[in-house]
Amino acid sequence: MAIVDAAFYAIHLLVGALWTGSVLFAAAAVLPTARAGEVRPEPLSAVFSRLTTLSRGSALVMLLTGGHMAAQLYTFESLTASPRGHLVLTMTLLWLVMTGLVEVGNSRLQDGLDAKKVRSPARTAGRFYRAAGVVAVLLLLDAGVLAANSAGFLPL
Repeated sequence: MAIVDAAFYAIHLLVGALWTGSVLFAAAAVLPTARAGEVRPEPLSAVFSRLTTLSRGSALVMLLTGGHMAAQLYTFESLTASPRGHLVLTMTLLWLVMTGLVEVGNSRLQDGLDAKKVRSPARTAGRFYRAAGVVAVLLLLDAGVLAANSAGFLPL
């Protein structure tokens, strides 16, 4: 069973890193390029279509792997009554918020791209993506604290 648990941890970590990194890259590099009008609607639409697929798939994988890990490590009481449990619940809430922000940002962007516009939709979607980027950083910090605690570097 230890190998299965290790696989769940590894998948959870890798998918989380890919997802948060993708959101940060979109917010910091892709959308500013679009706001400057340096990209056409078709390639931008393709990039964000892939990001939407990645985001939705990641949300599902994170739910499944995180649910497995939580079931192995926590009871309802330990999730709600311990600092480590609060970090796990905070992470879950942050994942949900990031998912929502990415979905709304993608929707706003796609509406404009369908009309063959780039700058205005990139500006509108950029607000949601910047917020999602902040949430992504908070998620990475939360994960870092959980990892430091698991390694014994930070007792909670």
